[in-house]
Amino acid sequence: MLVAFSVAPSGDPANGLAPGDASVHDAVAAAVRIVRESGLPNRTSSMFTEVEGEWDEVMDVVKRATDAVGAYGSRVSLVLKADIRPGYSGELTGKVERLESAIGGQDGGSVPDVSTRPGT
Repeated sequence: MLVAFSVAPSGDPANGLAPGDASVHDAVAAAVRIVRESGLPNRTSSMFTEVEGEWDEVMDVVKRATDAVGAYGSRVSLVLKADIRPGYSGELTGKVERLESAIGGQDGGSVPDVSTRPGT
């Protein structure tokens, strides 16, 4: 399973663990640190962190990352998208490799001609 998620705090922290003016990047860094320490395949971009593994292990990492961000505010926003495909692994890079191959015209990939479609 692949999960792409984003977490961000808002509001003043009620527990006093972090100053009210803590930057969002500090909270995100706490979450990404947990993902990286998990040992699961992962990648972080400007908007999301992707992690790959079995359901229970991935959701445990997402929960721990979300809990870590909670120290930086009184609430946490979590956006999560999952690709659940049992029996597959290596998709964190495999999906991108197949896309790049299709873009490059290898493996029979082609770009449809949209100039003949109505309204274009």
